[in-house]
Amino acid sequence: MATQGCPCGNYGNPNATCSCNQMQIQRYMSKISGPLLDRIDIHVEVPAVKYAELSSKKSGEPSSAVRARVEKAREIQRERFKARKGLFKNADMQSKEIREFCRADKAGEDLLKQAITKLGLSARAYDRILKVARTIADLSGSVDIMPEHIAEAIQYRSLDRQLYLEG
Repeated sequence: MATQGCPCGNYGNPNATCSCNQMQIQRYMSKISGPLLDRIDIHVEVPAVKYAELSSKKSGEPSSAVRARVEKAREIQRERFKARKGLFKNADMQSKEIREFCRADKAGEDLLKQAITKLGLSARAYDRILKVARTIADLSGSVDIMPEHIAEAIQYRSLDRQLYLEG
């Protein structure tokens, strides 16, 4: 799912000026229902890319390295769920499996509690954050879900944060 940040499409664009007032932006964003957002694991803002970045000769991480990391994470997940019928990856987990495989330490739980409380996130968002944190931990090769994995997963709930801050 993709959406603009406002009716004119320039909200947050560093290369253009938004012509919408705050009320128009709030009304526009309120068309996205909370229950719909709860069902999306990851939502992030993708700002417009400046020409200097597009034309840069710098290269990022090679696709082959990303692919290898993803394949290793998928293997970790297959091994984790091999005795579970119908479970193959973290996204397949239901509440029971989330409680079993996505335990956070005290610091991680405190971080989650703060995010849920301050952002007014739902129980469904809580579960989604834990599943995404589990995947981030798998991608980094970590057996445990660390607070930094939870923090990163929370960052992938940008529309929840945006609606909270502007709503």
